[in-house]
Amino acid sequence: MVSVLAPPPEGSGLKPVPGVPGIPYIGATLKVMRHPFETARERYDKYGEVAWGWLLGQRTVTVQGPAGAEAVLVNRDKAFANGPAWGLYIGPFFHRGIMLLDFEEHLHHRRIMQQAFTSKRLHSYMEAMAPGIAAGVEAWTPGRDFVVYDRIKQLTLDLATDVFMGVELDRAEADRINGAFIDAVRAGTAYVRFPVPGLRWHKGLKARETLEEFFYRHLPAKRRDGGDDLFAALCQAETDDGQRFTDEDVVNHMIFALMAAHDTTTITLTTMAYYLAKHPEWQERLRDESLALAQRKGGPGLDFTDLDELTGIDMVMKESLRLVSPVPALPRRVVKDTEILGFHIPKGALVVVPTLTNQRMAEYWPDPERFDPERFSPERREDKVHRYAWAPFGGGAHKCIGLHFAGMQVKSVLHQILQRYRWSVPARYEWPLDTTSLPSPKDGLPVRLDRL
Repeated sequence: MVSVLAPPPEGSGLKPVPGVPGIPYIGATLKVMRHPFETARERYDKYGEVAWGWLLGQRTVTVQGPAGAEAVLVNRDKAFANGPAWGLYIGPFFHRGIMLLDFEEHLHHRRIMQQAFTSKRLHSYMEAMAPGIAAGVEAWTPGRDFVVYDRIKQLTLDLATDVFMGVELDRAEADRINGAFIDAVRAGTAYVRFPVPGLRWHKGLKARETLEEFFYRHLPAKRRDGGDDLFAALCQAETDDGQRFTDEDVVNHMIFALMAAHDTTTITLTTMAYYLAKHPEWQERLRDESLALAQRKGGPGLDFTDLDELTGIDMVMKESLRLVSPVPALPRRVVKDTEILGFHIPKGALVVVPTLTNQRMAEYWPDPERFDPERFSPERREDKVHRYAWAPFGGGAHKCIGLHFAGMQVKSVLHQILQRYRWSVPARYEWPLDTTSLPSPKDGLPVRLDRL
């Protein structure tokens, strides 16, 4: 039986949001998390672009399609707030990260943080990353059961430690900090959302304590000595009118930035590795591109000015981000009555833009399940069908501040892998994608890795 979220104001001309809520608080939570693509298609076919149901204990309006995504993410009338929405999932673990701030406060923090992502800073981060990428990839052991996700995650965590923190850590301490980040991220999608010892939520709270202690311990030296890492950049960042971050701000932003940087990069690189294993012709095309660049440069390294030459990697990266958006959904809390595509959205509702499924809608992407990087070639640019058809980095005021860093890191890592290894999977292999948290392969993506 169809139910409406809330009746629109009389005479407004707006429509009520339809849906089938199911069991209160639970609704379609398990179905959405385990079978997101099928559930999204079913909801769209029944109710269209805007529908509601219970999700993780919240009355949730799901907005499918780029037009609805634009309405929410651009947020022209400031009706949609990030903090109260993301706070439901990651607030206790990533308190006051840049993504959890709103409106004027968010703009204030973003202006300061932007000083850590200038072109000059990106150059320095790339130079700092290069040795760690080369050494990390070179240390891989070829074999028949090389687990891509685990190795990539270890590499990106180590790079985050080196380039973002700029702190010398022994292996045990690095593993302790990396483990805390993993526990904090996993806690966000815990079914039991209070601190039962041994369960995700409790582990996430303990992880937050570990990370805070770590950053506060190292912060005085960063304030004093500076450096080329993100930690130092946030300590030193200052706007033209003299605005700077407090110690608490720096710690909050570092914890959030490190999570956002290594997790999303790990997912993107793993997705690229999967599709390049399934499509060896593309793997060879990218390898030829990287080897040709290395030959011209007289070495395997990559400079900041070389990034635009890796056009094949760029197309594969964008297609992989389309097929598996690392941040699968963008939630917002409605802070005042508003509308989306002619539907009445009441104050207090939770609204979600499902980027993971939006980017596979056949209405906007021809043959959407097919891996086809040429979609992003200059001749085709299928993403231009709508400015929000492809939005893995979000949009509007909250568009990912580190998107250029992410692209730089992904290209730098894959460029080194392609010059050293070839990898493959059995012909009938299909990865078991786990979508109950951030999307990742349940089996870690085992491949046969061979050295060139």
